[in-house]
Amino acid sequence: MSDNPSFVLHGINNVAYEQRPIPEISDDEVLVEVKKTGICGSDVHYLVAGRIGQFIVEDPMVLGHESAGIVSKVGPKVKHLKPGDRVAMEPGATCRVCEDCKRGRYELCPDIVFAATPPYDGTLARYYPIPADLCYKLPDHLTLEDGAMMEPLSVAIHAVANLAGLRANQTVVVFGAGPVGLLCMAVAKALGASRVIAVDIVPSRLEFAKSFAATEIYVPPPLEQGESRITYSERNANAMKEKLGIEERGKKAIDLVVEASGAEVSIQTGIFIARTGGTFVQLGMGAPQVVIPITTLLTKELNFKGSFRYGPGDYELAIALVEQGKIDLKPLITHRFTFDQAIEAFETTKVGKSPDGKPVIKAVISGPDVPVDVI
Repeated sequence: MSDNPSFVLHGINNVAYEQRPIPEISDDEVLVEVKKTGICGSDVHYLVAGRIGQFIVEDPMVLGHESAGIVSKVGPKVKHLKPGDRVAMEPGATCRVCEDCKRGRYELCPDIVFAATPPYDGTLARYYPIPADLCYKLPDHLTLEDGAMMEPLSVAIHAVANLAGLRANQTVVVFGAGPVGLLCMAVAKALGASRVIAVDIVPSRLEFAKSFAATEIYVPPPLEQGESRITYSERNANAMKEKLGIEERGKKAIDLVVEASGAEVSIQTGIFIARTGGTFVQLGMGAPQVVIPITTLLTKELNFKGSFRYGPGDYELAIALVEQGKIDLKPLITHRFTFDQAIEAFETTKVGKSPDGKPVIKAVISGPDVPVDVI
């Protein structure tokens, strides 16, 4: 193809299709013809707010970062890939020389070039240039949609397998049954967790979670009039313990809490519900400042960690778990759109359901001139 149509964000709720130059690649890069791209909550947030924290959209930016495609061109130093290879794309190129890169935590690189994070363009275009070592060949029986889903799955792998170090027969509570929360449940199940408890305020999400990966579900009670959030969270935690038979210690205790909603009350409840000496991983992004029960956190000696994107080995493990049939990504993709329907795709994701009332878990946009039924 001799053109490069791109889906470009110009400002809050201001997007347009544009022709961009076909990118040049360096010796160690490949040019990927993007075939499938999932819509992430961060993409929607940039669309409706124009920023996430300190990352502010000041210039036109191509959206999208959950992608897979087919290698179109390879640089002269690339030996492990060739044109025609189907690849999942890890969309964050790091400097490789800073302290964090050298100690194996490249997700913390201060100079990371991450797709669709200002000021860098994303992958919702025909072509995207990327370092060859950030492309992972897909096994023959996996689809390009599977390849696009490796990005959010790697986020879950990073939190549950990498940072938390979950082991078989441990117990897990996941707050938030959105795409990443559901994938955290799937990873926990794949790694042999004995209990995977899903918590959300939307019953339909929990019903899906139960059919997908959770062993148990829990709907929190409503906040009472005049009740403080911290008081509510302690009450909620006690109700969880009573209903689900959770204890502070022993076999009925919760080894790992993964907070994937960003809600302040979920963070608080998670600290109250975790076992003494347990692990808490904060994955969801919500309000920039929250109140937490710090005395409970320290007297329990909780191992409290933040989780951001993914690092070494996460993509490989994601692909391996799907290749081996331990995680099935297909049920998560609820809506499919052509490239020309990208605006509709974002609106559907933002609203949370399509006009027919079907709830959105993950919407996928096909690349330019790619039919939605080519998966």
